[in-house]
Amino acid sequence: MSTSPLKKKSPGKAQKKSGLRVLKAGENLFHENDNASSLYIIQKGQLRLFRPKGKGFIELAILRAGEVIGEMAYFDEGSRRRSCSADAMIETEIIEISFNAFGKTLEGLNPWFKTIINTLADRLRKTNEKVKELESNSVGFAAGGKVANYKFFNNADIVKMLSVLFLAFKAHGEVKDGRVDLHKDRLKFYMKDIFAIMEVKYEEFINLLETHHLIKIAEDENKLPKILRVQDVNVFKQQLAFFNSQRMVADDKKLIISNKCERFLKRVLDQFSEVEEKKDKMMAKLSPILDDFKMRNVPISEEDLRDALDAGLMEDIMVGEGNTLTSVVNYKELRKTFPSIVLMNAIKKVNDSKSS
Repeated sequence: MSTSPLKKKSPGKAQKKSGLRVLKAGENLFHENDNASSLYIIQKGQLRLFRPKGKGFIELAILRAGEVIGEMAYFDEGSRRRSCSADAMIETEIIEISFNAFGKTLEGLNPWFKTIINTLADRLRKTNEKVKELESNSVGFAAGGKVANYKFFNNADIVKMLSVLFLAFKAHGEVKDGRVDLHKDRLKFYMKDIFAIMEVKYEEFINLLETHHLIKIAEDENKLPKILRVQDVNVFKQQLAFFNSQRMVADDKKLIISNKCERFLKRVLDQFSEVEEKKDKMMAKLSPILDDFKMRNVPISEEDLRDALDAGLMEDIMVGEGNTLTSVVNYKELRKTFPSIVLMNAIKKVNDSKSS
């Protein structure tokens, strides 16, 4: 007597339990080829599906609230292993359902319904295998067949996405109470359908903009987080001008500001926020900032301002009475450039994390 393919053997003594899980942004749910014992229903947030290739990744899809992930491993007759990797793009809530619990539920279905499910799963599995065979050059190759340096966000991507954001907000943004709102579905039409930007890429970029307070995400009329909100659409134009200029200059002329230098410059700008009259050039008192770093055991010194000096954002550090340190700051240029510095370093951090 044949056994229904939906009836699976017990995976072991320690059965995987079902329940709610919360993943932090960037946290991995599972890796390709991991042993599988559960499927998941997304309650809130976003999951990025990808497959490693060389030093980079092939981006497969983004799954959102209401979608299921990990179910294909249940129907894998050969071995229960993950066919791709999954990471949370933002904080994500999922319901984990063990294969044991899922199998018991399916056992109660009519035989003809089981046959349909198995047929659909088998066709989808074969389609996935064909896609794997036809994978193209999602990751570039350098001379000699070696994998080139992988960048999730390259400068051309950033320029293109900022351009689309600016144009979409200008053309379709709805002005309300001194702010401008744009629905994500409208942006998706331009980003994905018109300019062929990968969904996982522009979604991650939007999350990055929200993290650094360049954009806000609000709920639409269906209580879904799909409204993009800015105070001034020119924020995209300013960022676009910066990243486009960086794209056009030689590597040795590009602006490079270390994370430590960025933190120091933020404290300098905070110091100027208390000054009523702002001038193009202003004197910064560095010693109080350094003393505070030292008190907090933060390993930042005046040497970490070297990038700002080389970029012309500050002039040489001067030693005054009592060994107090000061410097003339090009305040107007620093205030204009600083948001771009923050975004540039955030993008680098994302690229470093994904390439590792």
